[in-house]
Amino acid sequence: MSPVLTARGFHAAMESVTRRLPFGLADVVPPSLLGFGVINGFTFLVDLALLTVLHSGLGQPLWLSITVAYAAAFGLSFVLNRALNFRSHAPVGPQALTYVVVVIVNYLLWILGVGSGLAALGVEYHLARLIAGACEAVYMYCAMRWIVFRDVRNRGCDKAKAAG
Repeated sequence: MSPVLTARGFHAAMESVTRRLPFGLADVVPPSLLGFGVINGFTFLVDLALLTVLHSGLGQPLWLSITVAYAAAFGLSFVLNRALNFRSHAPVGPQALTYVVVVIVNYLLWILGVGSGLAALGVEYHLARLIAGACEAVYMYCAMRWIVFRDVRNRGCDKAKAAG
């Protein structure tokens, strides 16, 4: 297995890249944000490919195509972010349940609400999905970082730093 495909290798690669960011970004961009971007960029491409195959290729209704493509992509995102990016060792059951709630809110608000809403207003469905995806990215990173995969050990350290 390639070292970049291990959790330690993936995290080391994200740290290496973030250390080299220009304009002071190295001080404000955590490796988990870059890792989230890499993983979710990949899963977003999976989402778009499945959406295109289902809707344009197989003629399925847009709502069904969005739902099936998104469900596949969100499952893949959970597994990859848990293992490679956030390197979580917490019990998977409670995390998966929390993630499902986060995803349901995301799906209703951003994917169906914004994505389908823009398409209904006449925006081409790929462009509508891209716009919804930008909104979704901000929401999902925040939810995954501070809710789904929160690190209790680091939270305690952050409190100690803030107090000191």
